[in-house]
Amino acid sequence: MSSDFAIDLSAHEMLRRAHVLDALGSDWDPGEALRGEQEAYALLYSGLDDGQQRVYDELVAAGVLPPRGDGHAAP
Repeated sequence: MSSDFAIDLSAHEMLRRAHVLDALGSDWDPGEALRGEQEAYALLYSGLDDGQQRVYDELVAAGVLPPRGDGHAAP
C-alpha cells in the first residue's frame, strides 16, 4: 500500500521573497547591482599574464567560464 505525500510551499516561498526584498531595502537598484557585479568580474580577470590568459581562454572554450566580449579577459 502506498500513499502520496505532498506539501505546498508556495505561500512560504512568497513570504521568503517578501522578507528578502524587505531586507534589501527600498533603495536597492537591481540594475546597479548587476553593473557592479559585471565590473567586479571584469576586474577579476584583468591584467592576466600570458599563461593566465591562456588558461582563461581554455576555461571559456570548455564552457567553464562565460565568454566576455571578444573571448579574452579585460586588458
